[in-house]
Amino acid sequence: MGHHHHSHEHHHHHHMEKLQSLNTIFVVCIAVNLLFVVIEAGIGFFANSLSLLSDAGHNLSDVFSLLLVLIAFRLAKIHPNANYTFGYKKSTVLISLLNAIILLVAVVLIVVESIYKFQNPTSVDGATISWTAGIGIIINGLTAVMLMRSQKTDLNVRGAYLHMVADTLVSVGVVVSGLVISLTGWYVVDPIVSLVIAVVILVSTWRLLSDSLRLSLDGMPEGISLEQATDLLRNHENVVDVHHVHIWAISTTDNALTAHVVVDSIEAMEATKKDLKQALRQMGIGHSTLEFETTSAHCADEACSD
Repeated sequence: MGHHHHSHEHHHHHHMEKLQSLNTIFVVCIAVNLLFVVIEAGIGFFANSLSLLSDAGHNLSDVFSLLLVLIAFRLAKIHPNANYTFGYKKSTVLISLLNAIILLVAVVLIVVESIYKFQNPTSVDGATISWTAGIGIIINGLTAVMLMRSQKTDLNVRGAYLHMVADTLVSVGVVVSGLVISLTGWYVVDPIVSLVIAVVILVSTWRLLSDSLRLSLDGMPEGISLEQATDLLRNHENVVDVHHVHIWAISTTDNALTAHVVVDSIEAMEATKKDLKQALRQMGIGHSTLEFETTSAHCADEACSD
């Protein structure tokens, strides 16, 4: 029991350390990106460039999404209370869903703007656009690299990471279109590049949207299967049968399971429970509630005919 408590504490401490370093990364990312938004909007205003102003607006939506993730981390730390027995951990899932929706809105705006530019081509200063967007590549690219390692383990960090990758692609597109415009005067390149970027963002956002929707509806967390979890429980030497298995996500990083476990003898219950909880933790399910039944009680309940 002492060992279990120690390992749980160690896991919790490690998780909090990870959250703290992510907090710092997000604060730095927000500050740097906000500064770039101000600079880009200023240059766009003075250079009379719609593409720079719209890119600055898109970058501002990214700052907002980074801020949302930071809020999600803060909410996840709030202790459970009488009204919210899991705390506010589920808010991390809702925020990742909101982030996916913001990305989709950005795609729609880019498409609308591109169609408008096809119909109303305007002359722009290619060199100014390229230089400013070049700075954007560096800032967005560095932010994406800072988030890269953690994006595989947290849906919210993945959302922010996708925002920054999408922004880096937008900046690359703007640089390319700026160079082509400078060399050829083909202003139609600008909306074409924008549409290509919109498709790339849409493809990368789709998975984030479907994952967030699934978790908000208490669907199966990624990397865990019902069959796999049931087999893990059923294959224990003392377990006769398993039923009423439910698995869901408490947050973007915490998963829970409840199950009825039928054992052949009540004496082996505590040892079996310890083994099963440990195995479930290794599978990525940190919170498990197991209700044990003996074979006779299970048969009375299920009206066994065999």
